[in-house]
Order: sequence, then C-alpha cells, then structure tokens
Amino acid sequence: MTLSSKSRRVAALLCIAPLALGIAACGSTVSTSGFKGEEHAVAQTISNLQSDATASEPGKICKNDLAASVVTRLGGVKACEAAIKSQLTEVDSLEVSVKSIKLGSGGTTATAEVTSTYGGKKAHGPVTLVKEGGKWKMASIG
Repeated sequence: MTLSSKSRRVAALLCIAPLALGIAACGSTVSTSGFKGEEHAVAQTISNLQSDATASEPGKICKNDLAASVVTRLGGVKACEAAIKSQLTEVDSLEVSVKSIKLGSGGTTATAEVTSTYGGKKAHGPVTLVKEGGKWKMASIG
C-alpha cells in the first residue's frame, strides 16, 4: 500500500518537524567531545544529521541518518527524500546541544536528551536512536 501525497506530507511533518530538535538547515555543529565510546557514536549521528541538513542532502539523511522504520513511514526512499527536501526549506536556523545519552540494555537502542533553540524558543526532549547495520540512526523524537 502506498501513501497518498497528502499522507506522505503529514507523515513528513510528524517525522521532520520534531526532527527540528535534532537538526538544522543552518546552525552550529553539535558537539560530540563530551562523549566516549558508543555514546560518542550516538552524538555523532545527531551531528551528522545536522551536517547533512545544513548541506541540504536529503538523500544522505534518508540513507545514512534515519532509521529504516522512519524511511518506511515516509513512503520509501524517494518519498523520504522528497519529504525531507520540502521540510528543509522551512528550517531557517537552529542551535542544538546534546545534554546526555543513555544506552539501552541490549546495546541496540539509545536515548539522547537534546536541547534546541529555534526561532528564539528553547525546547528540550528525547531523541531515540537504533543501531542498524552497526550504525546509529534516528528512530523518533519526543
């Protein structure tokens, strides 16, 4: 079953609007220096997502940064790329910092507490990541 254009847009808004907590079209780089080992790898994933967004690389975001479940919810790779491209045009600037990271007991999930400032407003919330193919990827926000 494929999603209609309107459904893909709604799914994109549900996925990418909250991702504004973790990415920026223009913003400072996420600092990963305070983390070691797997926690550093998790923080690096958030940093990579922000870098790919800054470079307007929806293909890299869908392939490298987002979990397969997110890409599937957006209707597959091509629909994901289109949705992300559309949403990136709506993000002006954002400052992001990773406050803490907790690894799941199985070593395949992690939760990062992220604080962001977007449009002068601060937001704080969790970012869930999953390990897929040995790499951390963003699974959900909030």
